Amino acid sequence: MTTPAQVNAADRPVALVTGSTSGIGAAVARRLSQDGYAVVLHSRASADAGTALAAELGNAVYIQADLGDDSQRGRLITEAVAAWGRLDVLVNNAGISRVIPHGDLAAATPEVWHELYDVNVVAPFRLITEAQDALRAAASRGRPASVVNISSHAGIRPKGASIPYAATKAALNHVTKLLAVTLAPGIRVNAVAPGLVDTPLTADWTDAQRLWKERAPMRRAASPADIAQAVALLVASDYLTGEVLLSDGGLNLV
Repeated sequence: MTTPAQVNAADRPVALVTGSTSGIGAAVARRLSQDGYAVVLHSRASADAGTALAAELGNAVYIQADLGDDSQRGRLITEAVAAWGRLDVLVNNAGISRVIPHGDLAAATPEVWHELYDVNVVAPFRLITEAQDALRAAASRGRPASVVNISSHAGIRPKGASIPYAATKAALNHVTKLLAVTLAPGIRVNAVAPGLVDTPLTADWTDAQRLWKERAPMRRAASPADIAQAVALLVASDYLTGEVLLSDGGLNLV
């Protein structure tokens, strides 16, 4: 774990963003840092990138943890809270996918289902479980704590890289709503469901890129900063909870 910069942690809210060394997660971390948060960065493997981003942001630390391991989930929350003495926001961005044609049922093996469900559904639930005491303590300072889960339009529409992936995001959406009821009013729980996002991973998805450029009302895919803005909106609101914010440039409308 990197050493935090000098800051009055008692006056600065703290956000943990999982999977935050690249793509959407890094954009969310940068946006929350700009919004005045001390940030806890996380990844499973890219420690050098995490350390570099922490140095770039200043009021940030990096923690490495494998979210497929429940003991490491607990350690991540413990170390995140210890770094700054509080935790106000948890953004569950880390997730995994597998590209499997929907018609190839045999390729969607039980192993694929278990792997994706464990990281995309169980891990966010367990992180929220481990973090709830710290989040409630943050809420006692005068405003509700916030959890934002990064879902996908594939959890709302019959789309996605694979059926198991889409099903895990649909499950995460429902978990979001269930926890919004269970943890209120001290902890708000919302989700952002992006459509196509321009990242190095999607650069060669030519069919999807064409679809968004030709059919989406906004005529483009989202940038990571667009999704970070949606996350920041949900974090900033002290009233919204249980919302799944579909962020697909209006493609769902056509």
